[in-house]
Amino acid sequence: MGRWWSPASVAVEPRSVQLLLLGVALVAASFYAGTLFGSSASPALVLPPSRPRSPDSSRPKDVPMLTNRVSLTYRTKPVTVPDHGVDVCPLEYNEYVPCHDAAYISSLKILDRSRHEDLESICPPREKRLFCLVPPPNDYKIPIRWPTSRDYVWRSNVNHSHLAEVKGGQNWVHEKGKLWWFPGGGTHFKHGASEYIERLGNMTTNSTGNLHSAGVVQVLDVGCGVASFSAYLLPLGIQTMSFAPKDGHENQIQFAVERGIGAMISVLATKQLPYPVNSFEMVHCSRCRVDWHENDGILLKEVDRLLRPNGYFVYSAPPAYRKDKGFPLIWERLVNITNAMCWKLIAKHVQTAIWVKPEDESCRQKNADMKLLNICESNGDISPSWKIPLMNCVKLNKDKSEIQKLPSRPDRLSFYFKSLEMIGVTPERYEKNNQFWKNQVHKYWSLLGVEKTSIRNVMDMSANFGGFAAALSNDPVWIMNIVPYTMSNSLPVIYDRGLLGSYHDWCEPFSTYPRSYDLLHAFHLFSHYEGRKEDCLLEDIMLEMDRIIRPQGFVIIRDEKNTLSRIIDLAPKFLWDVSTHMLENEENGREQVLIFRKKFWAIV
Repeated sequence: MGRWWSPASVAVEPRSVQLLLLGVALVAASFYAGTLFGSSASPALVLPPSRPRSPDSSRPKDVPMLTNRVSLTYRTKPVTVPDHGVDVCPLEYNEYVPCHDAAYISSLKILDRSRHEDLESICPPREKRLFCLVPPPNDYKIPIRWPTSRDYVWRSNVNHSHLAEVKGGQNWVHEKGKLWWFPGGGTHFKHGASEYIERLGNMTTNSTGNLHSAGVVQVLDVGCGVASFSAYLLPLGIQTMSFAPKDGHENQIQFAVERGIGAMISVLATKQLPYPVNSFEMVHCSRCRVDWHENDGILLKEVDRLLRPNGYFVYSAPPAYRKDKGFPLIWERLVNITNAMCWKLIAKHVQTAIWVKPEDESCRQKNADMKLLNICESNGDISPSWKIPLMNCVKLNKDKSEIQKLPSRPDRLSFYFKSLEMIGVTPERYEKNNQFWKNQVHKYWSLLGVEKTSIRNVMDMSANFGGFAAALSNDPVWIMNIVPYTMSNSLPVIYDRGLLGSYHDWCEPFSTYPRSYDLLHAFHLFSHYEGRKEDCLLEDIMLEMDRIIRPQGFVIIRDEKNTLSRIIDLAPKFLWDVSTHMLENEENGREQVLIFRKKFWAIV
């Protein structure tokens, strides 16, 4: 069908960025010469209310002036979208994260701040949420492509110097002219993540292999910083869910997603993390600022919930090696808690300690009988971990037949798992679904009409079994697979496949910064939320999609015919361009597919 947007509106980007690796000097030269990274197309313009809406002789030719107005607009009931389009938030709201709004959360009195409840996702009531399009910052540029973005991003896209000032000595991030440079360091690996990862491999295999040969496929990185640990695990074929709170280490998750590394805002505080039981072969903490020894080790019991049997807990922090201040006492309490859970300390070297979660439950049952450990009541692990309070107990896997030995990646992507059987999916249906998404993804790329390297950060907003993500596994992308907690609990299947994701409720904004994703995929998402309630409307979900998609990013929507018709009518008011296509559905029929592209616009 060909391209459906004006080629003039697309950023001119390179086919190759390998020359960039010659050094920072070439990076700087290429910036000033306007090559290698390319130059962004001129954005469409939105005028603030103080400027008259008249032709602007100083703006570039052929750059359109939009009718949307700059106004700090809050959600109303009922929701109304003006004829001139959804209002644009003032420029100072360019980093607005609705459910991590410090101004609102600071006004709440009944929060356990000693346990960092104030850093959890706390959404204001609808009437206190903005209902306007979040603008990009001044001089925003189309992000640098992966894999160069692992090491360099535009300063103007994340214009915060605090991390470079306080963490530069640990090689988190350095300023390089118009760029941020990420040397690959961290608090406990300032000489580079590669050296540190090699050391962890030696510690887990008694110097006979690496983390991959140790059986690590999926890692949870707690307090991830700018996610360099995750970035340098990728060559080993290891997928990492990285998270950190929105706290004094300003914008660390924003840096991570701008680099093209999978990450989200989250915190270990008073609620379970939004991931299933038995999901990770490793949980990693490198000076992650978590008080594991407090509250009877309840946070370590959450780690135990998330770890697979024989999974590793990696702890790189002062109590593991320092003998001053109160560190020895903290270490003693950690050892007592982990002993009670029957974790085995398998290595303690330099600044790192590594424990293994047991597969045999006899030790834990014995400690429970001795009142040293609380055992959780079993609920069959069918409830999604969404806004559930932390539990001061551990779950026993008494029936070893429930624990399935998983193949290595990439075989996991198509393997039939017991978690599929538990939600009523037959092998035949699973195979048909996998083949369907392979075909659909091939057609998506053809319809998008862009180089695959122009898309890096992808979110599947209703991921089902993860077939869409599995079909993208050979492309240079990472996928955040979201399973709405009100849908079938298929997230354990996604993790069994070696993929990553999170539970969520699309009646609320997602915990990420604006402009996090290049592509959003919504498969029969809107119809699922129809009729839920007045404060969970189609317009609310579209507004959130607009917040988290990047300028010139894509949104693919498949849904009921009436729902798609409403979205088409609303799209121009959200400054989305649209093309309409017909593709086959899972029942071998045909259904309408909408592909939107967010306009690149700016306040002037």
